[in-house]
Amino acid sequence: MKHPGKQSLIALIAVLLLGSLAAWQLSRSKENNAAYRSAELKRGDLLVSISATGTVEPEEVIDVGAQVAGRIISFGTDAKGKTVDYGSVVEAGTVLARIDDSLYAADVTQAEAQLLSSKAGLQRAQADLNQAEQNWKRAQLLGSSQALSQSSYEAYESAHKTALAQVAVSEAAISQAEASLKRAQRNLGYCTITSPVKGIIIDRRVNTGQTVVASLNAPSLFLLAKDLTRIQVWVAVNEADIGKIHPGLPVSFTVDAFPGETFRGKVGKIRLNASMTQNVVTYTVEITTDNTDGRLLPYLTANVQFELLQLSNVLQAPNAALRWSPPAKEGEAENDTKKGGMERGKKTASALGPDPGKSRGILWVLDEAQKPRKIEVKTGASDGANTVVESADLREGMQVITGMRISDSGKNGGGNPFTPQFGAGKKPKGEK
Repeated sequence: MKHPGKQSLIALIAVLLLGSLAAWQLSRSKENNAAYRSAELKRGDLLVSISATGTVEPEEVIDVGAQVAGRIISFGTDAKGKTVDYGSVVEAGTVLARIDDSLYAADVTQAEAQLLSSKAGLQRAQADLNQAEQNWKRAQLLGSSQALSQSSYEAYESAHKTALAQVAVSEAAISQAEASLKRAQRNLGYCTITSPVKGIIIDRRVNTGQTVVASLNAPSLFLLAKDLTRIQVWVAVNEADIGKIHPGLPVSFTVDAFPGETFRGKVGKIRLNASMTQNVVTYTVEITTDNTDGRLLPYLTANVQFELLQLSNVLQAPNAALRWSPPAKEGEAENDTKKGGMERGKKTASALGPDPGKSRGILWVLDEAQKPRKIEVKTGASDGANTVVESADLREGMQVITGMRISDSGKNGGGNPFTPQFGAGKKPKGEK
């Protein structure tokens, strides 16, 4: 005898299985269709630019060094009366540091004594010359009367000439002593390091008690920025982009110190001394900007955009839409698709400067039958993400295809909704 409850349970299970199978087949049939990704055509402003990274640099930096060797004994005071240190504002002639001058003061004293000795030698030579002149005059009188021998006559003449030469030697010794004194005094003056211009101390590279040694290269003691209200950004630009940059080109840049804030500037100079790093040639471009408020600090990293071209109120399409093409079985005939692919192989966008010109491209949209339909367009400038497009068939807000996803019902189980996704005859990784 059959139980009604068991029959009802079997019927319910059969209905659930059939419903699950029908739902699975419906979902598989939907997955077989192409799932397209699309984007919207937008109208707005487009900026063609070149991006690069640079460093904020003071417009004029002076490296203050030492011309003499010695020990740093003290630092000077800045405009506020504080000891010279990082960030100190100094005037021209402000004492920055003092070097131990005991040895150089001794050299000055020695040079002064040498000068006095040379002057005394000149006085002695002049006295000898006076005596020799008198002897020479008497010899001339006696020689004319034949009362003096020829040898004595010649001896007086030679003594007179020697006295004249000795005076000249003494005068030269005085000049040499004066030069030595000036040199010693100048070296003594170098023991006091002063600021050559008005500015601000960026870097102090010595401490009190440290010994500096002057050799072929003067040791650097301070790094002084002349005027931080006039600042520059030094940008390394690749050789492929340097031809698009010219003096006066507007530039915008940001720094991590002030997120969300954009600073403005313009190209001031393109340096010709290119550098090569791993076979990549770069040129340094100087960007001038206003820093009246003093917010930009030296050596900040700047993210720079050279503004090559700016367009307003233009229709733009994503670059992905210009690159996409459907398979041959979707949309139009295969030759048309190949032709479209060849056309897209041409230049579809340009960022070469203020006159990028026009080229041709293809956009794809879905028709009423949900099949891809191509629209030929003229393309213009591009900012790397979007490209200016022109066509009578385009309008703002239109959806264009950027990609597609195709699911294969033969994958993941071969048509059986209860087959595991590892495939027929295979087991999960790690299962024995």
